[in-house]
Amino acid sequence: QLQASGGGLVQPGGSLRLSCAASGFTLDYYVIGWFRQAPGKEREGVSCISSSDGSTRYADSVKGRFTISRDNVKNTVFLQMNSLKPEDTAVYYCATDSLTAILAGTARYWGQGTLVTVSS
Repeated sequence: QLQASGGGLVQPGGSLRLSCAASGFTLDYYVIGWFRQAPGKEREGVSCISSSDGSTRYADSVKGRFTISRDNVKNTVFLQMNSLKPEDTAVYYCATDSLTAILAGTARYWGQGTLVTVSS
């Protein structure tokens, strides 16, 4: 089971850190992806971190602003979001599956979403 948390209301230019906590399995053996869905828009991939070498990928829209990381002791993956923009407003989800499924957006295992609102 995955549980996302850490969303909230933040002003443009602000920061938030999202957490994706795993229970029932050891998260460091799996690829974890962050996705988001804004109102009226399709879900999009934001970032993912691999299980084998910890390599990371980011959507062009968040490169240089978001950082994904994992804490194997806490069995949690984080998404540090800096320099937030109104267009980052969305429900953010974490998911796990193979890298192929994560990159295709067809992951089978999802946590519940956490709402991020960027507004002044």
